[in-house]
Amino acid sequence: MSTTQAVMPVYYIRQVADLIASMGVDIPRWLESSGLTEAQLSGTSVSLSWEAFRKLILDAFAVTEEPAMGLLLGERLLASMHGILGYAAMSSSSVRQVIELLERFIPLRTTLITVKHKIVDDEVQIHLEEAMPLGDVQHFVFEAITLALKNVLDFITLGSCQVRRIIFPFAAEYDPSLAEDLFQCEVSYEQTWAGFTLPLSVLDEPLKMADPSTFQDAENLCQQELDKLTQEATVAARVRRLMLERQSGFPSMQVTARIFHMTPRTLHRRLSDEGTSFQEVLDDVRHMLAIEHLKSGRITLQEIAYKLGYTETANFRRAFKRWESIPPSEYRAQHMQT
Repeated sequence: MSTTQAVMPVYYIRQVADLIASMGVDIPRWLESSGLTEAQLSGTSVSLSWEAFRKLILDAFAVTEEPAMGLLLGERLLASMHGILGYAAMSSSSVRQVIELLERFIPLRTTLITVKHKIVDDEVQIHLEEAMPLGDVQHFVFEAITLALKNVLDFITLGSCQVRRIIFPFAAEYDPSLAEDLFQCEVSYEQTWAGFTLPLSVLDEPLKMADPSTFQDAENLCQQELDKLTQEATVAARVRRLMLERQSGFPSMQVTARIFHMTPRTLHRRLSDEGTSFQEVLDDVRHMLAIEHLKSGRITLQEIAYKLGYTETANFRRAFKRWESIPPSEYRAQHMQT
């Protein structure tokens, strides 16, 4: 997992720095342990490895002792702070158009989560899903992004969006009334998904700030930036992201090649040129997901094996022992989250 790049615009890291600086934290010292400097935060971009990002956030929790830091960060992230994606959202004609923008272009702001919507009866469910297992920073990421998205919707609808309920898959680590004060609606914890719900009736109501011409220009720029981001990513990174997005059934090499508009032979060659192979990327993803599932303690070894595409639990056990030198049951006993 240490080689995974977390797309996190430097502006958001600066917001974390400003937030904890207001709590009396020594920012240079906080950054130093992750190999960053204040000068780098003043630039236009910074590429953080997953482990560097995770360490920054966990260190921030440690020095501030503020369990609601994700909420406090999200409260700062207004609609105008999300680059060209925020600009496109502010010019949208409807809430539906905003949701479709987020589903397509959220990777421009972060690769940590994906956004999907479902219509259930008389409401729209906006689901935030992990693009990779977030582990011990899950609550921070979900809280910050959920509140940031609500801020966007409140702004573009002039407060008429009527978010009904905020939903988190973890327990509250602070007084829940704080979250309800910030979200201005009901907040439910320990649910099966993360996100929020809206009345179906608001989905296609015209927005007063709509500007179709500006929206089209901004959408085109978003697409150009997404194309550039995709092109710059290594083939291995693209394969890895695809697998993480499709954890319910990893695509085969043939299917993956088809998705990337390549032949299987070309995909094999491109991965070989990068010093890896399809099987190595798949094993790496399985290894990472296995560790997260074992630490969470939520599902059995048999269920983990099935999720990771093993036809026999024994095959999963052998693979895990190759990765960690101990059986998965022993690893779970040693690392079970409390």
